[in-house]
Amino acid sequence: MTTTTEPATSVVDPRTPVHVPARPSGEPSGEPPAQPPGETTAQPPGEVPAQPSGETAGETTAQPSGEPPAQPPGEAPAQPPREPPAADAVTRRRELAAFLRSRRERISPEQVGLVRGARRRTPGLRREEVAQLSAVGVTWYTWLEQGRAIRVSAQVLDAIARALLMDPTERGHLFVLAGVVDPRPDDYECPLLSPTALRLMHTIAPYPATLQNARYDVLAHNRPFAQLFGELTELPPRERNCLWLLTTSEHWRESFLDRDEMLRDLIAKYRTGMAEHVAEPAWKERLDGLLRVSAEFRELWRRHEVAPMSPHVKRYRHPEVGLLRLEHRNLWMAPQPQAHRLVAYVPADEETERRLGRLAEPA
Repeated sequence: MTTTTEPATSVVDPRTPVHVPARPSGEPSGEPPAQPPGETTAQPPGEVPAQPSGETAGETTAQPSGEPPAQPPGEAPAQPPREPPAADAVTRRRELAAFLRSRRERISPEQVGLVRGARRRTPGLRREEVAQLSAVGVTWYTWLEQGRAIRVSAQVLDAIARALLMDPTERGHLFVLAGVVDPRPDDYECPLLSPTALRLMHTIAPYPATLQNARYDVLAHNRPFAQLFGELTELPPRERNCLWLLTTSEHWRESFLDRDEMLRDLIAKYRTGMAEHVAEPAWKERLDGLLRVSAEFRELWRRHEVAPMSPHVKRYRHPEVGLLRLEHRNLWMAPQPQAHRLVAYVPADEETERRLGRLAEPA
């Protein structure tokens, strides 16, 4: 039952003067003042705005907070435009799904301490068994193997890698396909140096040579390098880094005649290389350590200089053979950015070559 309320009649005392505001010229009587473009009429608290002309009684334009406006009858709700998924992301999810299935199917239940059972038909492990071993939900792991567009954390990937007994190469491949940074820093002692690379490094003698990664960690060096720059195996693994030694080592500061220029150049190269690994823990850990111990490094890092990898000649002073002019040459062991490189210090003139030969002579 609808009750109609009649508007109250106002009684005005004829003795009371009534002030009527002036109306802009040309504006019809009985209509509200025109609003400037783009502005809305302020409403008193708790009141509902007036309905636009043409709306029927009982309709309102106010919508509950967070809900879309009502659609006319018979029309489908308007949907925001959706961008198609990137082809690269779809390909990665498919590769990730296939990789997980292949790793799961190659592992027997006995390898992870499970009972095979009499009716097992699945080659390797079942999905629910992987989920159980990695302490993740069965549905979540199933979606991963189906290539669904879901976000997966580094902790979940770490647990799955352990459950599927992945080696370091497989683990790295897993994180790359998932587009997630591996939270476990790379080992400073690299066990993956090939015998061929080590043999090549030693064959270069009497020229100094090292095997380094992209962060300038010295993974191995030959005898001439130790004679010229010091025996790095006597240092803690975290200090066997060219950028660290050039910044902090007094021996390197005294022996490297172009030390200040070299440090500035090496910091610029580190910044250039870090652009592709800015979120990786090992790169951040090295940077944080240098920023913490060296005001000189902090000042140079704030310059935001970048530099390419290029051959260059540097001067060194050795207490026995004197001045050495050496050209730095890089030979990458593989095309990947994370690959190791052979750094050879080649004589830039005949006198340096003769002095390196004297240094290599047995005592």
